[in-house]
Amino acid sequence: MEHKNVFFDVLTPVHFISRSAMVYPNKTAVIYNDRRYSYKEFYARVCRLASALKNIGIAKGDKVAFVCPNTPPMLEAHYAVPMIGAVLVSVNIRLASQEVCYIINHSDAKAVFADNEFAGLVKPSVAELKQVKTFVNICDVSNDKPLNGMAYEEFLATGSPDPITPDVDDEYQNITINYTSGTTGLPKGVMYHHRGAYLNALGEMLEIGFNSRSTYLWTLPMFHCNGWCFTWGVTAMSGTHVCLRKVLPDEIYRVIDKEGVTHLCAAPTILIGMSTYATANNARFKRPLQIMTAGAPPAPTVIQNMESIGATITHTYGLTEVFGPHTVCAWHEEWAGLSSEEQAKLKSRQGVSYIVAMYTDVVDPGTMKPVPRDGKTIGEIVMRGNNVMMGYYKDPQASAVAFEGGWFHSGDLAVMHPDNYIQIMDRKKDIIISGGENISTVEVENVIYRHPDVLEVAVVAVPDEKWGEVPKAFVVPKAGTNPKAEDIIAFCKERLAKFKAPKHVEFGELPKTATGKIQKFKLRDKEWAGREKKVN
Repeated sequence: MEHKNVFFDVLTPVHFISRSAMVYPNKTAVIYNDRRYSYKEFYARVCRLASALKNIGIAKGDKVAFVCPNTPPMLEAHYAVPMIGAVLVSVNIRLASQEVCYIINHSDAKAVFADNEFAGLVKPSVAELKQVKTFVNICDVSNDKPLNGMAYEEFLATGSPDPITPDVDDEYQNITINYTSGTTGLPKGVMYHHRGAYLNALGEMLEIGFNSRSTYLWTLPMFHCNGWCFTWGVTAMSGTHVCLRKVLPDEIYRVIDKEGVTHLCAAPTILIGMSTYATANNARFKRPLQIMTAGAPPAPTVIQNMESIGATITHTYGLTEVFGPHTVCAWHEEWAGLSSEEQAKLKSRQGVSYIVAMYTDVVDPGTMKPVPRDGKTIGEIVMRGNNVMMGYYKDPQASAVAFEGGWFHSGDLAVMHPDNYIQIMDRKKDIIISGGENISTVEVENVIYRHPDVLEVAVVAVPDEKWGEVPKAFVVPKAGTNPKAEDIIAFCKERLAKFKAPKHVEFGELPKTATGKIQKFKLRDKEWAGREKKVN
């Protein structure tokens, strides 16, 4: 095997930027407000950051934390940090200060880069961050330097723009750590490897049809699964990144129009906001727009609404533990003859494995045997393959539980249809067992979304003396409407088995994570306070 280096190279997404800088040096790589960087300039900035990190003693395996929205420094970190063999920790900017402090400490980060708008998440805990040797202020919204350290551009100036050979000699070297939202305890650090990041980045581009003429808008947080690996994939295809600091519907439409955006990713809640804005402002997309949605099962109505104004929706499904999306609802040409309602219903399924992922199944979690392909039998979604995490950082016990039986356990309950497409019915903890009958909250939500006065909805189990637990719907009404609880319940009874209809309806805002997922556990905890805990 002495000639192995002739027919083998380590797979790492860090290589994507040097190739694009070589092939398209003058092509626009990054747009942010009035700033534009060519691929040559983008690569030089990345090399400066990598060099500057080495100069302060950041070495292979060291952790570097970024607390930053979707601006160019966050994108540059996705190349510079792993380029020198270090590990990027992208921190959720919507967490509380204590949570941010926990992540920085738990990850053993030696350097922290914080955008000056979010430095307040770091500053109160500086004295507790014993392992951090360097703080850098990303001065975007102002020139203030809240933390004791250089400004980002000053820091870059200490590095060299000369190309750096990536210090990656093992595909399973840790490239990033992404912390889960911690809804069932402290956040867990999900460890990605270079091989998975490389393959999933290319998989994303294949599934969404992205090429060198495409322009991608950053509506999805880069701190979320490293932007579902689009941070690397867009660069691999030599496309254009359009950075967006705040994800607001009017700003999204303005930038799409101004910059000729062709692709974006968004959770269903963002699509609801975009659809509402379009209705209020009579907006339509002037050119084809490809949207990938994931993060929560989208209601068919949400897909239908977005496609009615000119978007094409690709529905994918995954988790932080599998580098973001793992399955895709791959389109079939024979579906083109169906009604828009039927198409939306098919598109709302979670689908089949990515080309680069291959292995997904729905199994009985007790026996690990696949469930029948009948679209009815509920089991747990499990995955394995190139884009499954290496495990949870410093948590071997949680890793062992997640990988029990040789597959990664998603915790999502689903059915497998005869065409081998999976469809989520619920999270394990969300399924409602009412009088011995299983009720899928997703199924009930999809019906309620069809009500003309409903903007958003979440259904959870609440205590009931007779049935043990029953469904309750939490509804956000559309602006200018005033639906009544009895209207929603009657609407459901006309379209569902009566036992599945919610017994109670409450109107108001819904608690959400930074990536737009509705936090059902908060609704459930409120309803079960002082009662025996729900077991599911």
